[in-house]
Amino acid sequence: MTRFHALTSSTAAAFLMAACALFTNAHAQSPAGPVVSTDQVRAELMVHAPDGLDPGKTVWLGLQLAHQPHWHTYWKNPGDSGLPTVLQWTLPAGMVAGEIAWPTPKKIPIGNLANYGYEDTVLLPVPVTITPDFKPPLIGGSVPIKLKASWLICRKECIPQDGEFVLSVAVRGSTALNAAAFEATWKGSPKALAGESKVELDGNAIKVSVTGLPAGWQGKTLDFFPETPEVIETAAAWTQAWQDGVWTAQVPLSAYRAQSPTVMPLVLAWGEAAQRAGLATSAKVSGVWPKVAPLEGLAPGLEAALKANASAAAAPPSQGVGMSVLWLALAGALLGGMILNLMPCVFPVLAIKVMGFTKHAGDRRGHRISGFAYTLGVVLSFLALGALMLGLRSAGEQLGWGFHLQSPGVVAALAVLFTVIGLNLAGLFEFGQFLPSRLATLEARNPALNSMLTGVLAAAVASPCTAPFMGASLGLALGLPASQALLIFATIGLGMALPYLAASLVPGVARALPRPGAWMKTFRHAMAFPMFVTVAWLVWVLGQQSGIDGAGALLALLVGLSMVMWSLTLPGRARSLLATVSGVALGLMLFTAGPYVVKPLVQETVSSPAGRWQAWEPGKVAQILASGQPVFVDFTAAWCVTCQYNKQTTLSDVALMADMQARKVVLLRADWTRRDPAITAALAQLGRNGVPVYVLQAPGRAPLVLSEILSVAEVRAALAAM
Repeated sequence: MTRFHALTSSTAAAFLMAACALFTNAHAQSPAGPVVSTDQVRAELMVHAPDGLDPGKTVWLGLQLAHQPHWHTYWKNPGDSGLPTVLQWTLPAGMVAGEIAWPTPKKIPIGNLANYGYEDTVLLPVPVTITPDFKPPLIGGSVPIKLKASWLICRKECIPQDGEFVLSVAVRGSTALNAAAFEATWKGSPKALAGESKVELDGNAIKVSVTGLPAGWQGKTLDFFPETPEVIETAAAWTQAWQDGVWTAQVPLSAYRAQSPTVMPLVLAWGEAAQRAGLATSAKVSGVWPKVAPLEGLAPGLEAALKANASAAAAPPSQGVGMSVLWLALAGALLGGMILNLMPCVFPVLAIKVMGFTKHAGDRRGHRISGFAYTLGVVLSFLALGALMLGLRSAGEQLGWGFHLQSPGVVAALAVLFTVIGLNLAGLFEFGQFLPSRLATLEARNPALNSMLTGVLAAAVASPCTAPFMGASLGLALGLPASQALLIFATIGLGMALPYLAASLVPGVARALPRPGAWMKTFRHAMAFPMFVTVAWLVWVLGQQSGIDGAGALLALLVGLSMVMWSLTLPGRARSLLATVSGVALGLMLFTAGPYVVKPLVQETVSSPAGRWQAWEPGKVAQILASGQPVFVDFTAAWCVTCQYNKQTTLSDVALMADMQARKVVLLRADWTRRDPAITAALAQLGRNGVPVYVLQAPGRAPLVLSEILSVAEVRAALAAM
């Protein structure tokens, strides 16, 4: 048992260093098919290749965006604000994609601004040339087309979105299912105008003249779209006229013009909906561009925002708080740290600590030393995690408390650690069998070191939990100077270690413990099961992050590791043979299955309409409140045991859910299992930096943050007061 304590402690310290190295900002979306849907738009990859993919031909690819009512995306020149849609293709060798053949846009007024873009449904077609270098596949009759697209979709608010698409296209057959969509787009897209066009600079305006327009356009009021952005005042009033078949327009220049082109590509449009037609031309610019005015006389709101940003940049990064507030935060941190010992995620480490207590049952001095060393390990670990989080946040990372368990690599490392500890407790092996004698006797020479590093392990496992009273203290810590913030983190650690420190200093506790004896072997074997339960929980957490393949891969690796540990306990030649075979097998498993452990899980792009809970998204709360409905948000994570307890109890209460439905409360779930800067920012706005957090908000009311350990009575009281 003493050797077990030695390696447990050193492994815990190594884990904390590995956690810092493994933690990365991994976020990706794997291609799932030709369609990606959000609450605002349905995006679909389309292809038009009626004659197959023969060299020398041109086929068409396109992204169709079907907008929800009142939402829009942008043209190549978005106008006063916005961003054009961007398409990045991954095509087989010999297929070359051209530029987007932008359909004719429409002008979309937004307050005192104006944008150019698309509403309803639009297809962005792209010509693809099949060159002689194209080689059909030897096996199978199709080739993969992959697209990564990003777009900005806006109503009153704007949401940047992206998607990855994949589609198989037949090489020899005809692919023309979307022919009608492409034909309709080509019909409404701008056609080349043969007439002459010119732009003359006239003070702070441009005078546009276009000849050769069709007879059906004569005398009509036309729409005017310059392809060059940031030249004209998009929302300003402008005039147009017809004279002897020539269309002219006087358009004011932007006071903050960013470009001075010599040629201006233009699009003119006329008609509505399906009858809308467009003509494209390039006008040569004559005259001298006026000087660009300096940035002064800003709009009051923008000027105030710029001044606020400048003041924030000049001010110290954080300000301290009054002593009364700080003392209150420290009290909450101390009490929250003590309650951490009741959290299920800490139970396995408590088993190790209980074994340490029984070891020193007859040694009062050793009991006290163990208590102080354990306290030191916990406090130093909370300080280290707090300092790391503050440092990364100051470098621009969006992190929160428990951030290390948002990395699948760290979750897998913890599962390995607890598997090894469990196998040792079960009696499969002793660490002294594998360690040099100098390390094997480490515990005998430095008994306090093992207790301290047991505290390190306890802090590493407990830190993802946010106990009652801790949430407000952690949220406050992020806005304090580093010295005050670290004091709060240290106080949380002190609170967690305080019960054991007090027990080590009270003689009655030591006298109440049974004397060491044969019963300790049975107790040690029994303590293996909490470790294996923790491994099962960690595998489940990884399954939420990397999917069933990641969880299965980790289980296979843990079985392989267990086989290696077992083979090293065998005597004679069997040990060498089986250890070699099992080691090679584990290496192969690590090479083949290891990548699945850290592979991101493909997220569903659409919430099930039949589901009671919807996925939280930035801006969604504001949309729901604007519609007049109250909203309840569950900020949760798979690695947060308290979150899962609340989810299976209070948030699964049938009567409570029926009450929510009767009051038309929209239920949102913000899953923080993996790093999500948007969720981190939303938590910060609520003064929190960890999960669980539960928020109930009614239209026109401030958000109400409920307690971490949620009860049905508390939620009902909040609903009644709504």
